[in-house]
Amino acid sequence: MTLSNLATQSQPQVLPEVLAGVQRLVSFYETLSLEQLDKLPTCYAPQAHFKDPFNDVQGVDAIRQIFAHMFTTVDEPKFVVTEQLVQGQKAFLAWEFHFRMRRWRKGVAQCIRGGTFLRLDAQGMVLEHRDYWDAAEELYEKLPVLGGVMRFLRQAGAAPSL
Repeated sequence: MTLSNLATQSQPQVLPEVLAGVQRLVSFYETLSLEQLDKLPTCYAPQAHFKDPFNDVQGVDAIRQIFAHMFTTVDEPKFVVTEQLVQGQKAFLAWEFHFRMRRWRKGVAQCIRGGTFLRLDAQGMVLEHRDYWDAAEELYEKLPVLGGVMRFLRQAGAAPSL
């Protein structure tokens, strides 16, 4: 297939329900609070799959537990969706997660940048949620002892400057 053929192929139709489901999920995350965790079933199908660098779970109750845990480990968590692409029944969200850790670097504002791949059903419910973010750069390099090791490894693996 040539690039010109690829460009002229029609893209999968975005169902209004899927678009509404993505918007509902974005709104959910951008206003996330401990009290709102009960709204997860309005965004996720009962057996939805959720994966990030630390978790790999199935089902709304397991997803709820991940976010409940988040509220016990960080202060002022806030997601900001910076970009979104929707095609057919799939979507990709670019985001920033702002927070303050409770245990180390207490009170220092932190930001993790990442992206989420979503697969939704025809009713706009999330079937698959996969987060992509660099745990080494965004988190481990900020830790006191491990951070030095991670920065060394990053520098050792980097291409030489011109």
